[in-house]
Amino acid sequence: MSWLGLGNSAEIEIVLDAGKRKKAELKLEDGSKEKAYLYYDGETVSGKVHIRLKNAARKLEHYGIKVEFIGQILLFYDRSNSTEFTSLVKELAAPGALQRSTSFDFSFANVEKQHETYTGINARLRYFVRVTILKRMSNIVKENDIAVHTLSSYPDLNNSIKMEVGIEDCLHIEFEYNRSKYHLRDVIVGKIYFLLVRIKIKHMELAIIKRETTGSGANMYHESETVTKYEIMDGAPVKGESIPIRLFLAGFELAPTMRDVHKKFSVRYFLNLVLIDEEDRRYFKQQEITIWRKGPTKKTAAAIEADMTKKL
Repeated sequence: MSWLGLGNSAEIEIVLDAGKRKKAELKLEDGSKEKAYLYYDGETVSGKVHIRLKNAARKLEHYGIKVEFIGQILLFYDRSNSTEFTSLVKELAAPGALQRSTSFDFSFANVEKQHETYTGINARLRYFVRVTILKRMSNIVKENDIAVHTLSSYPDLNNSIKMEVGIEDCLHIEFEYNRSKYHLRDVIVGKIYFLLVRIKIKHMELAIIKRETTGSGANMYHESETVTKYEIMDGAPVKGESIPIRLFLAGFELAPTMRDVHKKFSVRYFLNLVLIDEEDRRYFKQQEITIWRKGPTKKTAAAIEADMTKKL
């Protein structure tokens, strides 16, 4: 229907200068996943825009062509009020007419990308390149998402977690985790000590809970999701018994902890210890942990020399 002016008279293709750049999975709103080129904070985003006229015999009149780099937060229950925390614009062509299919180079140098791409239950944070051909009736728009990972160094302070669960004269349990901050491929190591047991416990489990908070004030929403459950014990413990815990994080779909991102949403994680007695009463103890993404490890001079020796 483009001859009536009701359809797009051109197609836009965005090709990023990827080179040997890796790809990472992006989770979409419908739960499906796609691969996108992976970028980090401060890296340049550049590429080419190809505009192909559908009818080579007709020129494309426009009011300008622009390319944007956008960082956006979208709350699914308030789609009309998205937040653009990064917005860079470059003009590719002044108002005029395209006589033939053409291409444009673009580059956004050393772009700040301080947050990780994320799609959750109620929130999505995305980065994308958008090209717009401004027209009188309706614009022609094309978007291309990228993945962004935020890297952290190993925390200087990473104290162990020690907590107690107690019911006066009935139950006294101490549990300890080796750290309070874990990277995405880390291992949670801990131990549970039974100091007093006068109730009949039949089951104990440890769960990782992901809690997503969106909005603020009266419009604040909390959504909790159980990432995994780990059965610690099935049967009655006795006084003086201790049970080791070892939980590998690498197999789970986790994002780094995100706190109050532009006052729109947060993502936090908790270790949730649950005890169930023979009368099916449940006892809880919860502790927040921090999840972070580990950067590539720098090899020492000795390690580099060892690698070179192996190749000889």
